[in-house]
Amino acid sequence: MNIAILFGGSSFEHEISIVSAITMKKVLKKSTLTYIFVSPDREFYLIDTDKINSKLFSSGEYKKSKQLTLKKGGFFIDGMFGSKAVDLDVVLNLIHGRDGEDGKIASMMEFFNLPFISPRMEASALSYNKLYTKFLAESLGVKTVAYEYISKSDERKITMAYPVIIKPVRLGSSIGVSIVKNEVELDYALDVAFEFDTDVIIEPFLEGVKEYNQAGSYTNEWELSIVEEPHKEEFLDFDKKYMDFSRDSQVLAADISDDLKVKIQESFKKIYDSLFKGSIIRCDFFVVEGEVLLNEINPIPGSMANYLFPDFEGMISRLTKYLPKEQNISVDYQYIHSIQSAKGKA
Repeated sequence: MNIAILFGGSSFEHEISIVSAITMKKVLKKSTLTYIFVSPDREFYLIDTDKINSKLFSSGEYKKSKQLTLKKGGFFIDGMFGSKAVDLDVVLNLIHGRDGEDGKIASMMEFFNLPFISPRMEASALSYNKLYTKFLAESLGVKTVAYEYISKSDERKITMAYPVIIKPVRLGSSIGVSIVKNEVELDYALDVAFEFDTDVIIEPFLEGVKEYNQAGSYTNEWELSIVEEPHKEEFLDFDKKYMDFSRDSQVLAADISDDLKVKIQESFKKIYDSLFKGSIIRCDFFVVEGEVLLNEINPIPGSMANYLFPDFEGMISRLTKYLPKEQNISVDYQYIHSIQSAKGKA
């Protein structure tokens, strides 16, 4: 199978996407990989799989690669004597943050009729925005962590007891995130968050909370990962999460009861089905006094959360066979013809 890894993008998480993409070389060993890089100015480049490394991008050397055009049916190399299509069976969207997770790439893939693994447009819009994620979960009967919302133009006041955690609404990888222990620290933390986004959510900082990660997809059946209990410090900052995106070896399952495992997996299924079909997502949950709370949805998790699956490459292959397809709408202009006939202009 030929998998096109789409990565990069115009995003604060651009570099993390590069790390995730390079990791796929160690993970998808049986497949043919085609790397398509989206530059910060949103141009497409065909990257030599054998030569891909982080320096290629930080040095700007990628600009010597062949540029691609996206149009109906795929990516093309345009030349003097016409266009040549890039050979691919499926596109794996590995663009973290803006462009990849906000629905832009999903819309383009659907518009140009490319098979792709990624949340579709509606799922992207709801999971990219942490506030909308709260609305989605609540509507599905999945409980979430309590929160307050502040826009950049709002008065800087909260009613929640300290300590709290400040999160930009449209960012991942802990970018712009701060723990605020008292009112004195609030202004500075909001200044930091508003450098990256116009909106933030505030949540209680839960001491000693148990956190669990569940990833999965749906092919012709549920393909759920192990439940992972990440071993974290107070919280993972950008640098620690950056290194985490390069993981390629499977981790151990959390030592939890069957009852808790079922609760976590049932909450995951409610979130995934049917909005996220065609994608591999990871949901992060908190467990507080036996109650499972959704922390956040990772619509394009780091390195696709490959380290949580016993057969990640096999799942990619199976998922490719069960991707959602848009309805084929046939336009016959019958309505216009009838109007023309009524006016004697047939």
